[in-house]
Amino acid sequence: MTTTSTTAPQGHELRTTYAILAAISLCHLTNDLMQSVLAAIYPLLKTEFSLDFWHIGLLTLVFQLTASLLQPLVGIATDRHPFPWALPIGMGSTLIGLLLLSVAPTYGLLICGAGLIGIGSSIFHPEASRVARAASGGRFGLAQSAFQVGGNFGTAIGPLLAALIVVPLGRGSVAIFAVLALVGMAILTGVSRWHISERKAAAKRPKPAGHGLPARQVRIAMVVLLALLFSKQVYMASMTSYYTFFLIERFGLTPAGAQKMLFLFLVAVAFGTVIGGPVGDRIGRRTVIWVSILGVLPLTLLLPYASLFWTGVLSVLIGVVLASALPAIIVFAQELAPDRVGTVAGLFFGAAFGVAGIAAAALGLIADSTGITRVFQGCALLPALGLLAAFLPRRGML
Repeated sequence: MTTTSTTAPQGHELRTTYAILAAISLCHLTNDLMQSVLAAIYPLLKTEFSLDFWHIGLLTLVFQLTASLLQPLVGIATDRHPFPWALPIGMGSTLIGLLLLSVAPTYGLLICGAGLIGIGSSIFHPEASRVARAASGGRFGLAQSAFQVGGNFGTAIGPLLAALIVVPLGRGSVAIFAVLALVGMAILTGVSRWHISERKAAAKRPKPAGHGLPARQVRIAMVVLLALLFSKQVYMASMTSYYTFFLIERFGLTPAGAQKMLFLFLVAVAFGTVIGGPVGDRIGRRTVIWVSILGVLPLTLLLPYASLFWTGVLSVLIGVVLASALPAIIVFAQELAPDRVGTVAGLFFGAAFGVAGIAAAALGLIADSTGITRVFQGCALLPALGLLAAFLPRRGML
């Protein structure tokens, strides 16, 4: 495996294991790609099973509940009782869920399939984040960015692949994606073997000194980080769910043209995720959080009133800057509780997923009652919550 040596604060050598980071990122792409397939096949399911919209909503609810609420529980359990083989098992749950979706004869089994995909995601995220940190060699931000960018690309290309494969070939072709899950299981089996050996090696290394912060200050910082995550995810939900509608209404774009603008935004989000972690390693995560959340406020305030050209420019800048916050937030939280890496990852990834789902529904209701432009004018104020970063411990305290 390709590695790079770094020097830890305690004077012993650590290594960044890039092969493991690449494997985890690739499997994150696979996991989130398969998640996005579920929503992409809703029109097929609605027609085939004569579903009402509340049936579709229930499928989404089951998936979101299992994919978000279970993540902190998985993190707590594996922090207390480490189980490196959880990763291929989680991918196996997703595989079974996909097969159920492809052949289920009843709506009840569709619900089971959605739930199994959600369970697989709940197992994957906290454990994969733990492995990324173990493979970081002390470059925690870099590792977290590498892990997260795979999920960004998976979410982006999932609907495209579903349109190319499932729409023309029918629901049974969902089973093709199960092959990806099988490949993911094989890769994660190798990752689990590496993690077992890494845990044994880590047990022989000196433990790093704790940050020494009072428990109350740690709790306040965690609440602040969750509030910052809330502001980021709600604004992201407005963009990913309603940006195309905003463009069509305000500028008269065709759906295809609006989708191209959304694609540019999503590419910018992926780029921001890549740079956020390494920059945090160099200049401090607190600084990255300040700039990423509060720094984007002038851009979000301008966006609802800009011309088409400047709307595109602003959306790309917003995507890059705002997306860089998530790796910094996750790593900052893990540094506050270094003995609960899985719990923290589960809590924050679960919260990110849950907030995005709830926000998308709530913003839809607001758009119906006040108009889509009002949604973007209101959401433009969310980055002001970045002021709360003043309550985070400074770099020298961690």
